[in-house]
Amino acid sequence: MVRPPIGYEPTTFCTMAYVRCPDVVAHRRDNRPYRFGMLSVTERGLYCEAADCYIDPWAPVPRALITHAHGDHLTWGCDAYLLASPGASVARERLSQYASRVETIDYGATRDINGVRISFHPAGHILGSAQIRVEHQGEVWVASGDYKTDPDPTCTPWEPVRCHTFITESTFGLPVYRWPSQQLVFDEMNAWWRANANEGRVSLLYGYALGKAQRMIAGLDPSIGPILTHGAVEKMTQCYRDAGIALPPTTYATLAQKSADWSRAIVVAPPSVDGSTWARRFGSYAAAFASGWMQVRGARRRRGVDRGFVLSDHVDWPQLLSAIDATGAERVWVTHGFTGPVVRWLRERGLDAQAIATRFEGERDDSAVDAVVEPTSSDVASDLASALPIDTEDAVNELST
Repeated sequence: MVRPPIGYEPTTFCTMAYVRCPDVVAHRRDNRPYRFGMLSVTERGLYCEAADCYIDPWAPVPRALITHAHGDHLTWGCDAYLLASPGASVARERLSQYASRVETIDYGATRDINGVRISFHPAGHILGSAQIRVEHQGEVWVASGDYKTDPDPTCTPWEPVRCHTFITESTFGLPVYRWPSQQLVFDEMNAWWRANANEGRVSLLYGYALGKAQRMIAGLDPSIGPILTHGAVEKMTQCYRDAGIALPPTTYATLAQKSADWSRAIVVAPPSVDGSTWARRFGSYAAAFASGWMQVRGARRRRGVDRGFVLSDHVDWPQLLSAIDATGAERVWVTHGFTGPVVRWLRERGLDAQAIATRFEGERDDSAVDAVVEPTSSDVASDLASALPIDTEDAVNELST
């Protein structure tokens, strides 16, 4: 199988014409594809030739190793899936008719595939999320998928995994992104909900149906009022309960009694329902959105909600740099997000870093991608003034190129 060089995507799957992507390595002058060690980027995803398997492929493949069950990492139609045991119920629910093809492995256990040692390690992103460690002939690579180092009562905490090459996301790879403490955010959420309840207004709290919603539910105070859920949220929440995650009681909103007084309720739903007929059924309501993008004022303003809560299932800027350092990696591949500033920062500190083009999306709404309003370059640049002065000028320059 002929593979394109890192950072290039074929214009069609049947030709070898390549499109240059920004901030990536160059094509070799003799027009032959590079070999990049144990893993390479192909038209189907990250490929390990020695094990003949793919990590989070974005097209159907014979054998897929899956970091977690978000839609940009879990592709339908693969012949076989291997993923961490805690995420089995979520993955099977999302794969529907392909659920029987799922095989699981415990965190830390090793699977030998064609002489390649494969193991899965906690990523702290959502239930069952994993970093995938690949070892062959003394060389170790780790593909992080999406990850966070903040505490989360709904999933196993992130663990550093030592390696030679680390593949990292960079969804929030700018100095402006620095998360407040989780408890502070939960306290703010509950105070907002309580104030709305005292005024007789339903609270609609928007967050991604898988992962974010369950984390928010875990932080809500059920003494304030009932917790209702959108169908997409309730389905994933039940998977979390089935996996043994303790969560406050919830009621599927569609099954709730229409005659009941829900004025003290909070409704957890995906962002795509904002302003819809489904949302208007609750009458007068206040709406809030929980996302890392809420760190930036412009994103909060354009989102058009009453409140924005800064809560992300990805690492912020200092957590990203600390996590990379903890791996001891000599080489870092940076993908999906603000790759340019991260690569520049790492190179200035002596690491072999490069951006790679993938189809992973970072923090978006899994059920309706276009529902999430990401900040513009000008939004981020204006808010960088409030961030600590770590390569701020470089980050702004990177955004303007």
